[in-house]
Amino acid sequence: MSSDMERACLLVEALVFASPEPVRLSIIADLLRTQGLKIAAAEALVAVGERYATHAIELVEVAGGWQFRTRAEYASALTKIVEKPRRLSRGAMETLAIIAYHQPCTRAEIEAIRGVSLGQAILDALLEDSLIAPKGRKEVPGRPVLWGTTPIFLESFGLPDIGSLPKREDFLLDRAPTEAAPDASSPVGETDGKG
Repeated sequence: MSSDMERACLLVEALVFASPEPVRLSIIADLLRTQGLKIAAAEALVAVGERYATHAIELVEVAGGWQFRTRAEYASALTKIVEKPRRLSRGAMETLAIIAYHQPCTRAEIEAIRGVSLGQAILDALLEDSLIAPKGRKEVPGRPVLWGTTPIFLESFGLPDIGSLPKREDFLLDRAPTEAAPDASSPVGETDGKG
């Protein structure tokens, strides 16, 4: 490894380690450029990732940037000493999933998909955890707030970007078809007319 590559790796390692949030590739490239290094940021990231291949932490791409994380196989050993984040209720998880897959969407749209009223406490919990944020207002009478996910949502679920969400069709294919299950091709909320 050249001395320039070694220096680039050390700078990238220090930057990613010191940052409380994922570091974007453009920030890494700027750092290397300001230090007079002609090493591609992506090349340096690969080298740093290879260095940590046998360590308990790994360099991962999340929320549009790069971050060090504990490898999954060591997580269970740490759960008793590391503070656990608050668990979301089933309703909050349903709401978060709807927002993630349909964003930006209004409260009324969320309620229509869930089939039940959306309590303010659910929105408050998701806002407090910074998993969702207002993304503007819909251009309809009443101008309701449009909700969308945040970079913290991506970090929390280990996603590099929103396009990395599992496809909805994969969930439907995983379920064994049953007589009582609604047809996957029918719109949400429709019934087959049987009681």
